[in-house]
Amino acid sequence: MTRRSRHALPLLALAAVCCPGFAWADALASAAEGGPSGASLASVAVVPPAAKPAFAEAKLEVPRVVLAGLPLNIEAEGAPPGAVLEAAGSTYLPSLQAEGLRFGGVSAPAGHVTFTLRGVDGDVLARVNRLALPGWLSLLPPLVAFALALALRQVIPALFVAIWLGAFLVAGPSWRGILQGMLDAGAVHVVNAVTDASRVTLIVFTFMLGGFVAVIARNGGARGVVGKLAAWPGSARRGQLATFGMGLAFFFDDYANTLIVGKTMRPLADAARISREKLAFIVDSTAAPVATLALISSWIGFQLGLIEDAVARTAGLGEPAYGIFLNSLAYNFYPVLMLLFVCIVAWTGRDFGPMAKAERRAREAGPSVARPPRGFAAHDDSLTPKPGVPARPINAAAPLGILVAAMLAGMYATGAAAAGAGASLRDIAGAADSHLALLWATLVAVLAAGALSVGQHILSLAETVDAWYAGCRSMLFAVIVMVLAWALSSVNGELHTAEYLTALLGDALDARLLPAIVFALAAFTAFATGTSWGVMGILMPIVIPLAWTAAQGQGLEGAEGILYAAVSAVLAGAVLGDHASPISDTTILSSVAASCDHIEHVRTQAPYAGAVGAIALATGLLPSAYGAPWWLCMAIGGGCVVALVRGAGRESPG
Repeated sequence: MTRRSRHALPLLALAAVCCPGFAWADALASAAEGGPSGASLASVAVVPPAAKPAFAEAKLEVPRVVLAGLPLNIEAEGAPPGAVLEAAGSTYLPSLQAEGLRFGGVSAPAGHVTFTLRGVDGDVLARVNRLALPGWLSLLPPLVAFALALALRQVIPALFVAIWLGAFLVAGPSWRGILQGMLDAGAVHVVNAVTDASRVTLIVFTFMLGGFVAVIARNGGARGVVGKLAAWPGSARRGQLATFGMGLAFFFDDYANTLIVGKTMRPLADAARISREKLAFIVDSTAAPVATLALISSWIGFQLGLIEDAVARTAGLGEPAYGIFLNSLAYNFYPVLMLLFVCIVAWTGRDFGPMAKAERRAREAGPSVARPPRGFAAHDDSLTPKPGVPARPINAAAPLGILVAAMLAGMYATGAAAAGAGASLRDIAGAADSHLALLWATLVAVLAAGALSVGQHILSLAETVDAWYAGCRSMLFAVIVMVLAWALSSVNGELHTAEYLTALLGDALDARLLPAIVFALAAFTAFATGTSWGVMGILMPIVIPLAWTAAQGQGLEGAEGILYAAVSAVLAGAVLGDHASPISDTTILSSVAASCDHIEHVRTQAPYAGAVGAIALATGLLPSAYGAPWWLCMAIGGGCVVALVRGAGRESPG
C-alpha cells in the first residue's frame, strides 16, 4: 500500500459514514490496493447518489443450497429491466416480472460460485457467493434414513440422523457444520415442522382420536358392539365372518381394532374350533387395510400431513391433499384385495399353505394356545374396559355416529364458506378444510363419549380424563414420526432432492413404472423395519414430486393417475410389508390379542400377504399406470383373488 492510499483510506471511511449512497466498498478496495497505478482519493470515480438511487438496494434471491448442474431459478428484486446475471462464466438474460426480474435455467459447476447482478452500464448491483454441492449429496439424507432404519430397526433415530445430515449439508460442509447441523436439526427444522397451523391441527386431531378410542373402550361401549356381533357365530365359517365384520366396524384405529376384536373373539373362536393362527390373520388383515382406506381414522391425519407437505413443495401441483388422498383410494389395490381375500376365505372355509394345516389341526384337536412374544404386554390398559362396567353398544355406536356426522358437517360448512353461494357439492367438497373438520369431529365425539360415560356413572370425570390421556399417550409415537417426517421433507426440499432425482431419472425411468417400483420398495422397507408409518414418512415427501414432475416432463397423458397410483403405492406397500414382517407392531399385537404363537402367525400369514400383493402389482398398479381404468383393474384383481382361493384352497373339515 502506498503512502497516498494510506491517507485516502481514512477519508474514504469517513465519507462512507457520512454518504452511504456511494459505492464506497469498491473505492475502499481500489484505494487499499493502490488502484491500477496507485490511485489516490482524487482519482477514484465517485458516482453521485442521484445517479442510481432506484437500484441501489437490488437483491439476489439465491437458494441456500445450489446443486452442481441442476438448473436454478433466481429472483432479483429492485433491479432495472436491462440487468443481467453472471455465474460461472455464463451470462443469463432475465424475464420480466411484476416485482422484479427472474433468471431461469441458471447452472453452476461444483465448488464456490459467485452470482453477480450487473446493470445496463456494467456496474455491480448485487453479488452472492454460494458453494455448489455435487448433486448426489442431496440423496444422502433419505438413503441414510433407509439404511439406518433397516440396520437399527428403529425409525426415530434413523429419521433424526437423516435430518442432522441434511442440516449439515444445508449449513455448508465443514467441521463447524457438524455441530451446527445437529443444533439446526432440532432448533430449526423440527421446530419449523410444527409452526404451521394446519400441521398443529393434524397433531391435535391425532391425539384427540387416540383419546376418543380409549374412552369408548374404557366405558365398555366397544366391547358391547363386539358382543352383539359375537353372539352370531356357531360354526367356524360364521365365526370367521363375524370376526371379519367386527374388523370392518372398528375402522377408526388399527390398534383398537386388533386388541378389542382379537381379545373378544378369542373364546368364541375357540368354541367354533377356529385356529388361533386364522383368528390372528383375520384380526391383522382387517386392521391396517381398513384404517388406511377409512375417511376418518387415526391414519388419515398422518397421511394428509405428509401429502400436504409434499404437494407444497411440488411445482405445478395445486390439488388439495384431501382430494389427492380420496383419488388415491381407487388405486389402493392391496388393501382392497386383501379385505376381499379375507372375506372369501372366511365365506368358503378354504385355505392353502401352512394356514390349511393349522385349520385342519384346530378342527381335529382344538386350537393351539401359545404365549405371546416375549417383551410385549398381553394387553393395553387404555383399551381394556373398566372392571364391572356394563357392555352397552350405544356407548360406542352413538359417539361413532356423531364422529362421522360431525366430520361431514364440518366438511360441508368449511367448503360452502370457501366455495361461495351456489357452488356444487363437488366444489364444496374440494374447497373444504379437511383438517379443521377432522378436529371438530373428534372434539365433539370425545365430549359425547365422555358425557355418556359420566352421565351413566360408568366412569367418573377423573377416570374419563385418565382414559382420554392414556389414549393420547398411545399416539405419541405416531406424532413423533410425523413431525420428524415433516422435518426430513423440509431438509429434502432445501437440498432439492426431488428435483435432482427427477433430472437424474426423468428420462431414464418410465414414469408409468414408478408406482410398481414404489410399491415394492415400500413393502420391502416395511418388512425389514416393521413400521408402516416410518416408511410412509420417508417415502411420501420424495415420491409425490418425483411422480408428478416425471409424468409431466415425459408428456404422459393421465399424469394425475400416475400421481394417485404412486401415493397409493406408498400406503399399500407399507401395509403389505407390515403384514409380512415378524417385527411389525400390528403383527405382534395380533399374536398377543389372539394368544397365538407369534412365529406361527407370521408363517401362516406371510404366504397370503405375498400372494395378494403379487396380484395387486400385476393386475392393478402396472396396468392402471399404462392407462387401464382403475375399476377394471380392481375387478380383474378381485377375480384373480377368487380364482386363487378356489383353485389353491382346500376346505377344512367340520
